[in-house]
Amino acid sequence: MSRKTTLQLATATALAALTLGTSIAEAAGVLSIGRREDSTTFDPIATAQNIDFWVFMNVFDVLVRVDKTGTKLEPGLAESWTISDDGLTYTMTLRDAKFSDGSPITAEDVIYSLTRLRDDELSLWSDGYKIIESMDGPDDRTVVITLSSPSAPFLSTLAMPGASIISKAGMEEMGEEAYAADPVASGAFTVADWIRGDRVILEKNPNFWQADRVQLDGVEWISIPDDNTRMLNVQAGQIDAAIFVPFSRVEQLQQDPELTVHLEPSTREDALLINHANEPLGNKEVRQALDFAINKQEVIDAVTFGIGEVANSYVPKGALYYYPDNLLRPHDPEKAKALLEEAGVSDLSLDYLVKAGDEVDEQIAVLLQRQLSEAGVEVNIQKVDASQQWDMVVDGQFDLAVGYWTNDILDPDQKTTFVLGNDTNMNYMTRYDAPEVAQMVADARIEMDAGKREEMYVELQKQAKKDVNWIDLYYSPFINVSRKNIENFYQNPLGRFFLEDTVKN
Repeated sequence: MSRKTTLQLATATALAALTLGTSIAEAAGVLSIGRREDSTTFDPIATAQNIDFWVFMNVFDVLVRVDKTGTKLEPGLAESWTISDDGLTYTMTLRDAKFSDGSPITAEDVIYSLTRLRDDELSLWSDGYKIIESMDGPDDRTVVITLSSPSAPFLSTLAMPGASIISKAGMEEMGEEAYAADPVASGAFTVADWIRGDRVILEKNPNFWQADRVQLDGVEWISIPDDNTRMLNVQAGQIDAAIFVPFSRVEQLQQDPELTVHLEPSTREDALLINHANEPLGNKEVRQALDFAINKQEVIDAVTFGIGEVANSYVPKGALYYYPDNLLRPHDPEKAKALLEEAGVSDLSLDYLVKAGDEVDEQIAVLLQRQLSEAGVEVNIQKVDASQQWDMVVDGQFDLAVGYWTNDILDPDQKTTFVLGNDTNMNYMTRYDAPEVAQMVADARIEMDAGKREEMYVELQKQAKKDVNWIDLYYSPFINVSRKNIENFYQNPLGRFFLEDTVKN
């Protein structure tokens, strides 16, 4: 099922005009945003990638939202809720809202969405929702969720993009594959078209419960993998905005009177993923050696132009329960050599996957290749298309690869569960396997005493560093750029773009 709309006709006209030298950014009321990769899916439970989340955060709505500051929860599709004294029962009162096809959003849709998230084999997030014991809809506007035990992060998890509310009728009629490409929307915009490898075209959803708030007629997320090309396009006015601005271009773009550079507080951490399944990387001492061999400050100075900050924990600086005194191994190639020798490892050769056209990824790879060589480790850089790179990481066809994470909820449970506490996602593709740590994560989730819970997360941060689940590299802000005629182009610390508030003058 494909919903061809007037927006698509307008877009086709704009594309035709583009070939004659007219910018697509001139299309009235349609915001064009350049990004690296194309989307992979619109099924909320089947992805963990920001390239998907950041688009469908404005296509789907959630029961509970995170506010613009990224620090508080606020009502979404649930206009209010109550929590029982024992912390087990959450009663959500739904607002009068509709899907993009005009059908009402009911308790049945909410229960269906959360059940898929918890139980469907496609779900990458199931472990965090197994605590839901039962759900009931006494009427269309009420959802009663009963947990198997109290859960400190549960309300926050309802704000996670994977917990987006989808149409039960739409999914059952279309099937998962078709819905993942052309969903029935519950948010501010609908998917008008998805031209694979090129762009996702959104149009305003007139049935959105906050439709009066939305100023744009539509949004185009355009895939422009090469960083330099993407920046030139926004400078030339061929697109209205661009994300993933290279650190090297920040100062230059700030000097352009037609542009606004946005350096927004974020929960972003870049880390070096290590495939523990490939020996000898399953050896903790070998991973520790790699950590000693890497000079993180040199990476920050050379690659981020001083904008980044050395990361010492998987919990981002400023986030709940961040432990500032966590271990930070110094750059010590001789120590790295000694650890490799103690582990009986010599002539170590590693394959390092790099996203072609990603300026920062390529620069980091060259630096780490040199640094690791000083410790006697050979690094083979393999440049592949950005989308292919992720598929290869998921499939385990790598030894090393840089990945980044931004928090999707306020509570540290989500990231902790994802990178340390379960095997649903192969612990963010590292294949880290530590059952005792997974149990620590499960225990921290149900600890309701804030002081004790903080102590548990401090221990988890220490354990992650001891085990080197991955190598923490740096924290950095979100860096985006927009034309001066664009107002309220804003991304909160958890990555959500508030496009319902964006204005194109």
